[in-house]
Amino acid sequence: IVSEILRLNEDPNVQGLALDLPESLYSSKVLNAVKPEKDVDGLSSVNLGHLVHGDVYDCLVPPTVCAVMELLEDVGGKKVLLLGARGAEAAALQSVLQREGAAVLSCHWKSPQLQSELRHADVVLFGSTKPDDVPVSWIKPGATVINCAHGLLSEKHNCGQQNNPAAEKTVGSLVVAMRMQNMVKNMERWIQSQQYRKWDLHCLKLQPLSPVPSDIEISRAQSPKAVDVLAKEIGLLTDEIEIYGQTKAKVRLSLLERLKDQPDGKYVLVAGITPTPLGEGKSTVTVGLVQALTAHLNINSFACLRQPSQGPTFGVKGGAAGGGYAQVIPMEEFNLHLTGDIHAITAANNLLAAAIDARILHENTQSDKSLYNRLVPVVNGVRGFSAIQLARLRRLGINKTDPETLTEKEISKFVRLDIDPSTITWQRVVDTNDRFLRKITVGQANTEKGFIRQAQFDIAVASEIMAILALTTSLQDMKERLGKMVVANDQKGEPVTAEDLGVTGALAVLMKDAIKPTLMQTLEGTPVFVHAGPFANIAHGNSSVLADKIALKLVGEKGFVVTEAGFGADIGMEKFFNIKCRASGLVPSVVVLVATVRALKMHGGGPNVTAGAPLKKEYTEENLQLVADGCCNLQKQIQITQLFGVPVVVALNVFKTDSPAEVDLVCKIAKESGAFDAVPCNHWSAGGRGAVKLAQAVEKAANQKNSFKYLYSLELPIVEKIRIIAQKVYGAQDIELSPVAQSQVDRYTRQGFGNLPICMAKTHLSLSHQPERKGVPTGFILPITEVRASIGAGFIYPLVGTMSTMPGLPTRPCFYDIDLDPVTEQVKGLF
Repeated sequence: IVSEILRLNEDPNVQGLALDLPESLYSSKVLNAVKPEKDVDGLSSVNLGHLVHGDVYDCLVPPTVCAVMELLEDVGGKKVLLLGARGAEAAALQSVLQREGAAVLSCHWKSPQLQSELRHADVVLFGSTKPDDVPVSWIKPGATVINCAHGLLSEKHNCGQQNNPAAEKTVGSLVVAMRMQNMVKNMERWIQSQQYRKWDLHCLKLQPLSPVPSDIEISRAQSPKAVDVLAKEIGLLTDEIEIYGQTKAKVRLSLLERLKDQPDGKYVLVAGITPTPLGEGKSTVTVGLVQALTAHLNINSFACLRQPSQGPTFGVKGGAAGGGYAQVIPMEEFNLHLTGDIHAITAANNLLAAAIDARILHENTQSDKSLYNRLVPVVNGVRGFSAIQLARLRRLGINKTDPETLTEKEISKFVRLDIDPSTITWQRVVDTNDRFLRKITVGQANTEKGFIRQAQFDIAVASEIMAILALTTSLQDMKERLGKMVVANDQKGEPVTAEDLGVTGALAVLMKDAIKPTLMQTLEGTPVFVHAGPFANIAHGNSSVLADKIALKLVGEKGFVVTEAGFGADIGMEKFFNIKCRASGLVPSVVVLVATVRALKMHGGGPNVTAGAPLKKEYTEENLQLVADGCCNLQKQIQITQLFGVPVVVALNVFKTDSPAEVDLVCKIAKESGAFDAVPCNHWSAGGRGAVKLAQAVEKAANQKNSFKYLYSLELPIVEKIRIIAQKVYGAQDIELSPVAQSQVDRYTRQGFGNLPICMAKTHLSLSHQPERKGVPTGFILPITEVRASIGAGFIYPLVGTMSTMPGLPTRPCFYDIDLDPVTEQVKGLF
């Protein structure tokens, strides 16, 4: 019985459970097996606890109790005797009667005082069948007698002769009616629970220290809320989360269906000016902004961040959890493994890579007939095509379903992909910085029969599957995108896809959990989604569409979702608008453009900034001229934002070496250049309190008129779309395609991929293709050396120069500093 109850508890199509069992089976073990929210009989300990405490809105009153109270009009001041009643129903009866003002006494049929108690009771309730040796004459004349014993369904009958002291009433049919009423109430409660819920968020208090400790010390000093508590506070249902440990949970996509009629909140993008190699703190601004909105202005908000690659974590210090008093916690969990999404991508990517090489080997060493017999084997005397093989037959124009009816020509067409090894673009991946995998040779074992080719490894986040994860809108959409991934060309120059290899379903299985965003929290206990982390050069560098969509429903119409685009606005923001917004259909409300005095001085002609080296004095002393000269880059990035018709607020990330005059100058120039507002921010040292003015400016800007538009039409030729981005965004005079790039453009156009958006792979350290050219370069010709395609993700990516997709380890990687305390299990030396 308990097993069946537990099964029904987990059935989302069952909203209530009623138990009809022999009386001997109504044990607390059975009653408490029922989920309180499905307990229409109201007999679980949780329900009874609410009832005893008077929380009648949080529980259902047991049907027998409802029936008794329906029959008793007024019990105030009366003496009520409970006879032979025990267990949960007796406790519920006693509690409700006492609350109504009755004096309740409970006793059993064998009690020595039974006759005396019956003489004085105004109301007698039979909890079990009356023994024959207890005469009716003991009952006080005029007393109300109600029989609550199971199995008695008649409404009313007389107990004895004309001078009978009482007319006995039974509650059987009334109990059935009251149970039905409870079922209706429970269904109403369930329907109500499916509606959007107002947040009941309890923020965590921050006590910033000065000087500011290390990121990991700050993270460890805060005690995060249990993730199930956070989920409940923001209106997630218990069956919409899958908990990973104490502080992380996956959120199921079913929420989008439940809240489909809920209006979206405001959508805010955090971008930046052209950065120094040190970065300018976009993630920190993102986290500080949501902490300010929610913890200090009481406005619902969600941060949506990318998951960082583990490779750089052990190579050069970095991460995307924010920093100081504006970060996601626990930060070591954020930066290490998280919920395994990148590992799932690695497994899916490498399964496809293995399938490509294996298919070439088998086609090279087997006849058509042998291939066919292995691809479509006889199982238990029957030969049949799998669903994905039938789909391939239809694409080939072979409308047959019986494997025995294919002609030799059709069999050859079906079994041979004829992959041209020189055209394979699909690489293996690993989430580690390993420079020696940048070029490898595969197939050297004797078992591979001489099939040797040069290949390479990319870092896992460079996989097209990561870009698909970031752009997909549903499981079905992800499956379709995975199937469309082009891995090579055949000998005739036609594209070969994952669908052709028959691996689409398997890839979807490996990615079925990775598609769900991961819920975490900021230092001040506000919600964060961490999901997807595509490269910002060969991919679009934004967190997932699904995380944004779910967050926009959860925050409510007046709430804010703040997401971040990788690199400067010329790269990450442009791709956010032209690629991500096309995929999602979402319209951004505001752009927050992050700037630092340090970066502006660099653009004004300051000396080179190098990661790991001390800053020159130009960056630590006041220099208004350098700042003024460097503001040209800020002005250009504001103009780029205005191309898309979205209001822009400049957030100046303040460092302790910045002078008040420098800060004032930047804000003044930003406003004069068309920014809706420009605000200095101190969230790194003060938490959300340090970004309150930014939050207020964003709130005001979100109410401005928005005339969002894309930069180019998808119908334009590939080369023209590249030219528009180069000229309007980067400020180039023109573009120049290499012969290889031109032939690739021609091939993609011929193959029907010409109407995809463009994802430029360019250095992030300059508006031009030359990293050393700071400020606002002009008059340059942008060289396009190569053009590649991510058909599943849905974009063409031209390469401006060469792009490394596998980082290397430096001379002294930071793994020298990373350790684990074997007693406390705490990670040491991480950031």
